[in-house]
Amino acid sequence: MEKYIARRLLMGVLTVLVVFTITFIVIRIAPGDPIRTLMGRESDDPALRAALEEKYGLNHPLPVQYVRYLGNVVRGDFGRSIIYNRPVLGMIMDRIVATMLLVLTAAILALILGTLVGIVAARYEGSWLDTVSSGFAYLFNAMPSFWLGLMLILIFASRLGLLPTFGMYNIRAGHTGFAYVLDVMRHMVLPVATLFLVQFPAYFRIAKSSILQVTNEDYIAVLRATGMGERKIFNKYILRNAILPTITIFSISMAYLVTGVALIEIVFAWPGTGRLMLTAITQRDYPTLMGIYLIMSISIAVVMVVVDIIYALFDPRIRY
Repeated sequence: MEKYIARRLLMGVLTVLVVFTITFIVIRIAPGDPIRTLMGRESDDPALRAALEEKYGLNHPLPVQYVRYLGNVVRGDFGRSIIYNRPVLGMIMDRIVATMLLVLTAAILALILGTLVGIVAARYEGSWLDTVSSGFAYLFNAMPSFWLGLMLILIFASRLGLLPTFGMYNIRAGHTGFAYVLDVMRHMVLPVATLFLVQFPAYFRIAKSSILQVTNEDYIAVLRATGMGERKIFNKYILRNAILPTITIFSISMAYLVTGVALIEIVFAWPGTGRLMLTAITQRDYPTLMGIYLIMSISIAVVMVVVDIIYALFDPRIRY
């Protein structure tokens, strides 16, 4: 098991390094000039341009910039934002909590509820519960996340007035303590519901199909022929084997949520890394973009490694 974990950790580090390299090259060769953004379109002072390029390390060849930036990242220095003139790592840390609050809440809810509903639908295949839940899953699987978020805003915020439209908390109210926590939870309802509804169908379908597939295996028929109880067969053999694909879907969904939550944050004006990334893209803020993409790749790699380890615990054959 130790060797398996070591291999997965090494693979995770290599993955982050490859993603870092590709991202660095793509960002640098993309159209746009951050120095022009700082100077303004009316100003074209060569001395000012040279000074700004030297300040942000853009006056060196691309390979030199890459080696220097990689060395700084290893030491924990992600550079300073070209637009905000603040340390990039501090800016990301200020917003990453808000993003992970949405991501983890939606992912855990979708995992638990989607899997449970899928299991129940498989146990009672063909019932009204199976029909309703399957239709529900197919309906929301076809909806774009941004459109669904806008519809939830129109219905529950604009028309019914039950929930806030945007933001993470009410700035004017000035809540503290438990009242602040409740205010944040109210603002979380719509964005979390949007992420949950677009992730629910994946867990539902994989859980249902896995249960049905394992149930029809030959060894399950043999266990039934021996007189073993249905509850024991399901809990010990069917559920244990059928739950493995759900773990895989969870890792893929986490990767999607970490990168795809940006659109939801923009729709709901949530103060997370998504809005920061959008600003960095439009303003060609190289250090901020690199920092965000690096944090995302590390987060995804960590999730993948953890899921691989959990997978190996459920199925010891994976270790070999």
